[in-house]
Amino acid sequence: MRWLRCILTLILFSLSPSLCVADEHPDAGGEEVDVGEILFGHVGDSYGWHITEWNGRHISIPLPCIVRSSTGWHFFMSSALDQGHIYEGLGIAGEGRYESKIVEYGPGGEQIRPFDISITKNVASLMFTAVLLIVIVLSVARWYKRHDAAKEGAPEGFAGLMELMIMMVNDEIIRPSVGEKHYRKYSPYLLTAFFFIFLCNLLGLVPFFPGGANVTGNIAVTMMMALFTFIAINLFADKHYWKEILWPDVPLFLKFPIPIMQTIELFGVISKPFSLMVRLFANIMAGHMMVLGLVSVIFVTVKLGPVINGSMTVIAMLFGLVINCLELLVAFIQAYVFTMLSAVFIGMAHQGEHS
Repeated sequence: MRWLRCILTLILFSLSPSLCVADEHPDAGGEEVDVGEILFGHVGDSYGWHITEWNGRHISIPLPCIVRSSTGWHFFMSSALDQGHIYEGLGIAGEGRYESKIVEYGPGGEQIRPFDISITKNVASLMFTAVLLIVIVLSVARWYKRHDAAKEGAPEGFAGLMELMIMMVNDEIIRPSVGEKHYRKYSPYLLTAFFFIFLCNLLGLVPFFPGGANVTGNIAVTMMMALFTFIAINLFADKHYWKEILWPDVPLFLKFPIPIMQTIELFGVISKPFSLMVRLFANIMAGHMMVLGLVSVIFVTVKLGPVINGSMTVIAMLFGLVINCLELLVAFIQAYVFTMLSAVFIGMAHQGEHS
């Protein structure tokens, strides 16, 4: 029951993203609301981790900025660039090509993009999720070190929940997709990918620190995860996999002298990780945009009067509630789909010679 209460509490908090939006736009009725700013401001990255707004003052956690410009390396906290301040010739561009990015200002005021490896909100959230995942895995492993599961039975509580999910992913996804001979070699990576994506998706639905970051809705993150799967597929594939790509069993005129089938097969090699990257990014980004778009209706209709605004507020919150419930399901489904497709693609690279 204790874990059930914790899960219900997480759901209630995840179903209230409007609280964060309302904090940042308390005076929406007195000025024109920029819906685009609301949407992209919440799903975009930033150099500080915004918490809330209090008495017109933004409260955020500054993050370390690491930049190499024409004058050398610069190490400072993002708070040095708040309110449009310039620090050591560096500032955050308010508009233009490098909007919201750190730029260096030249002698004529031109903006130059320096080499930037700063710890942004998405990077900090990614690190937090990685540490959280390590803590979860080690806590479950500690239970098995202290208990004999063969004598005491399956664990209860959180360790039991994790065992259930691990066995489900391993036995229902990885094992049948990769195959009996090779699944143990790839289980650590695929299980890590599943739980990392699942945790990132859940934390992205929590509207307060340390949640709210759009990690899996960032195409750079999904690109790197798809790249890891691409490496796992092609680096450890057997010779029959490459034979089917470089010299498939088709009529000779389809592969020589013009490599028609080889070109098609190589395109398929690239399209597999590309589909993984775009599918995860698009689904998570679309879910966040839908929720924030519905919440923005509340502020857009303020000037239309209390009757219209009140009715649209109720409708927006009801639809937002439904979408958030779906997003909780999508958080699991997208982790499931990414893991399943990765396992299928890896399994296809170990099919052996066709009979």
